[in-house]
Amino acid sequence: MLLLILTTTTLAIGIRILVNPLSNVFQKYLTQRQANPLFIVTCTYGVLSLGCLGYLFAAPPSNLPNSFWQNSLIFNILAVGGNYFLVKSLQHGDLSVLGPVNAYKSLVSLIFGLFLLGEIPNRWGVVGMLLIVAGSYFVLSQSGSTHALSWKLFQQPEVRYRFFALFLSATDALFLKKIIIATNPTLAYVSWCIGGFFFSLIGLLFLQKNEPLLPQFQAFKTYRWHFLALAISTGLMQLSTNFAFEGIQVSYALALFQISALVSVFFGVHFFQETQLWKKLAGASVMVLGAVLIILFK
Repeated sequence: MLLLILTTTTLAIGIRILVNPLSNVFQKYLTQRQANPLFIVTCTYGVLSLGCLGYLFAAPPSNLPNSFWQNSLIFNILAVGGNYFLVKSLQHGDLSVLGPVNAYKSLVSLIFGLFLLGEIPNRWGVVGMLLIVAGSYFVLSQSGSTHALSWKLFQQPEVRYRFFALFLSATDALFLKKIIIATNPTLAYVSWCIGGFFFSLIGLLFLQKNEPLLPQFQAFKTYRWHFLALAISTGLMQLSTNFAFEGIQVSYALALFQISALVSVFFGVHFFQETQLWKKLAGASVMVLGAVLIILFK
């Protein structure tokens, strides 16, 4: 167990669990200041790409396989879409909704992972992921909403956006894993930053062409430190994700990431005055139990 705790993979998972909700806090904060979700995503990629350019000059990659470029193309298109819908969900809904709804990502990745990566979880892994999903139902049913566990719940814009985001991000995780296998976590991170900036900038210029960008740049100037903090936390989140994927199956890693639901609940209550703290924590604890099963019986 001590060796498990000391591994790079475990450290990466721990960092990912902590910084992902922090990144969501800055995303939600900026949307409340009238920043456009796609502009937020583009700025995040743009700031991180500046650092990646320095890395490429210092250690330029060579002899990259064709599979790297093919997988990077698909991965970055999916990643930009996933990040956009994630910020859109935060714009409309509670931060503490992210944990419960996002639990389904591990099941989506499991299904696709069986076909694309040949990753077959053992029975304890399946039990752990089912517990995570059960915990998400518990949180929703205890949220005090009249829409809990009904079809009307899934008709809410923030929930629909979150499902779009988790489907895209669960799928892009599989292509990310392929990039990491072909190269390494650091180069996969560079691909994510620069490729994400390219595709999000195209989306911003074409999809938001009827919306003036001057107010968005004014928001960037006013809240520049929040944008910088968002970029740093998001960059740490993605880099730690890459190293986690290097050492563990994608479906297991995404399941373990759901422990961040606990942090999301606390942040939602503390920063945005969201309610039902203890009831949401109880449901999130069931999710943590599922994650523990995955760790102990992998």
